[in-house]
Amino acid sequence: MHVIHKSGEALGFIPLPGHAGKPVTVVGTDAIREGFDATCLNQAVNSRLAPGVTDVILNPDGHAGYGAPIGCVMVSPTHIYPGPVGVDIKCSMSLLQLDIAEDVLIDKRTRRRIIDAIVERTPTGAGRGQRSVPKSRHVDRELGVLAVTEGASARVCQALGIPPDWAIRCEDSKHTGHDGTPEALNLRLDAILAAGRIRNFAEKMQQLGSYGGGNHSGECEITRVIDRPDARATAAVFGLLDRHASFLSHCGSRGFGNLLAQGQFKDLARKFERWGTPFPSGDKHLVYAPLGTPEAAAYLDDMALGANFATVNHLLINALVLEAFQLILPGTRGHLVDFISHNIAREEIINGTKAWVHRKGATRAIPGGHFALAGTPFARSGHPILLPGNPRDGSVVMVAQAGAELTAWSVNHGAGRAMGRRHAAQYGLLRTLGGLSRGSRRLQEFPRGAAQRRIGRARHHRCQAPGALCHQRRSGAG
Repeated sequence: MHVIHKSGEALGFIPLPGHAGKPVTVVGTDAIREGFDATCLNQAVNSRLAPGVTDVILNPDGHAGYGAPIGCVMVSPTHIYPGPVGVDIKCSMSLLQLDIAEDVLIDKRTRRRIIDAIVERTPTGAGRGQRSVPKSRHVDRELGVLAVTEGASARVCQALGIPPDWAIRCEDSKHTGHDGTPEALNLRLDAILAAGRIRNFAEKMQQLGSYGGGNHSGECEITRVIDRPDARATAAVFGLLDRHASFLSHCGSRGFGNLLAQGQFKDLARKFERWGTPFPSGDKHLVYAPLGTPEAAAYLDDMALGANFATVNHLLINALVLEAFQLILPGTRGHLVDFISHNIAREEIINGTKAWVHRKGATRAIPGGHFALAGTPFARSGHPILLPGNPRDGSVVMVAQAGAELTAWSVNHGAGRAMGRRHAAQYGLLRTLGGLSRGSRRLQEFPRGAAQRRIGRARHHRCQAPGALCHQRRSGAG
């Protein structure tokens, strides 16, 4: 049984068997650390012992997944691992800030008309696409090819009615192939389609601009910026408008990304068996490919194709949501605050070395002044971190501070365990731009302020609705 040793107020570590290398880093207070189950801890250690892995960070909302825990970060300079990316490639969060004052949405009839307009444009649920709603954007096969090979390029945005300046607000507006070129993605896509690996490609492209099932959702909130000089200054850089409506989305690469990921798991598992290579810790979900091999090139290309789909999917959803608000409230303006992933592998510099950082249910957290943000709107402030909450309490926008290198420039995605979010502002790695509020009362779990109050929540799901809003039951409640 693995034991977490405390090393700080909100940090701990799990030694490897025989102290064979750098321990697993664990982020969380005493109460959080006590809540991790044995399966989660075993997966964290197994992931750290896998070939080529130099770092594993277990975040506060970590829990058992396939191979690696959900809510972890895994770093390797030599290998790529599909498991810590998952089957929903580039599942992400995005936030659209609107210039609609809070009091404009008090009227229940206005809210209902907005709900209906959004539902008419954004399909919701497993298997649903543009044919499921009357006012979505049509994406044919040719445009679909451009979307998955170019991401949010100028011509893709123009064709879909997406404001092209939103691309600069994306963590990555486009992904290239394993060799850094878009041509590699065109070749890989041609090979996939010729082999019949995705037989219904055109149909999958018709899911662009839609939410999936599971915990994917879209919801309208009221932005609240806490009354602190640094918070107000950073909120201004992000474009957050205090006491104005915003729209938070959670979705990924839909059926297209799932087919790509599942195909890669099967391909690599078959090759492990054919070569007689043992699965790391006997777990087939920890299959890998050494960088520089044809297998690694194929996975990186497939991941990039799925990630480009997810990028265009999010931006199109936001364009459709803005269109719905403009229909009901003419003259409405909106801009993208941020689009950031929590299921992706990215090549980054970790401890002075190029490495692939796999984030599974974890999100990037880079503070201002870091070279990775040079040339972006967030070079001095640090980029926005979007932490989704729940239908009762709302969500949080945060920014990283110095010290984030302890967790490979990462933080929990935020949609998991409530205890993880409660202490997020106390890690020493983050400061809160806003906590949660309900009405005018600030919640104890975010004592340092209020950022967003939810005015609606999605419906037709166990917890919160993919893609639709239900009206506000009472002022300040979801």
